[in-house]
Amino acid sequence: MSNSYFKFKQFTIEQDACAMKVCTDACLFGAWVAQEIIKLKVEKILDIGTGTGLLSLMLAQQNNLTIDAVEIDDATAKQANENVITSPWANKIKVIKADIRKLEKEEKYDFIISNTPFFDNDLKSENEQRNRALHSSDLSANELILSIKRLLKTDGYFALLLPPHRANQQEQIANDAGFFISQQVTVRQTEQHGAFRVMLLFSNNKTEPEFSEMVIKKQGQYSKEFTALLKDYYLYL
Repeated sequence: MSNSYFKFKQFTIEQDACAMKVCTDACLFGAWVAQEIIKLKVEKILDIGTGTGLLSLMLAQQNNLTIDAVEIDDATAKQANENVITSPWANKIKVIKADIRKLEKEEKYDFIISNTPFFDNDLKSENEQRNRALHSSDLSANELILSIKRLLKTDGYFALLLPPHRANQQEQIANDAGFFISQQVTVRQTEQHGAFRVMLLFSNNKTEPEFSEMVIKKQGQYSKEFTALLKDYYLYL
């Protein structure tokens, strides 16, 4: 049985009430986005589908900013809020229990982050909470982009974490809405494995995108690139 919590250097994620637990790819995504946000000097962030609150807490640790963390599931939103309250950044993060498709904000966001539903039209389980977290039956790829377009500043950025088979579809939908890839990082577990995640950074500026690759483990150890990103978070790095 997995632990009911995941402890980082500066905060702890309780996750017994959440369908989706802390995982390596989400941690990598949070650390990568935190690094990019420092470069972009953004101040106001929206986290769509915050789950445990992991990504919001990772961003708050590294940056002086304010974050709205939106979650549609009642139990998950409650636990995310508890994780925020017990962290050092309770004054930076506001957990909002809401459907992102109906969220209206007078002030737009500088940056939006989302670890999106993965398995559109794939086999579902009998656990409805897990289905809601994993599948896009509640929030389709198109609805996600429309929500981002409505809530993002015209010069803003957004970042998504996707499996490779969803990346091309999401890019096309984003292009149709006037967004273009600025960076794309393909993620592999080891050098022997194929890609299993893609980290994407979008803006409305059509420039030549940067493509790179991240291998999590090399020769049985975390790679230098992975360690550099996660050393401020993981206990034993």
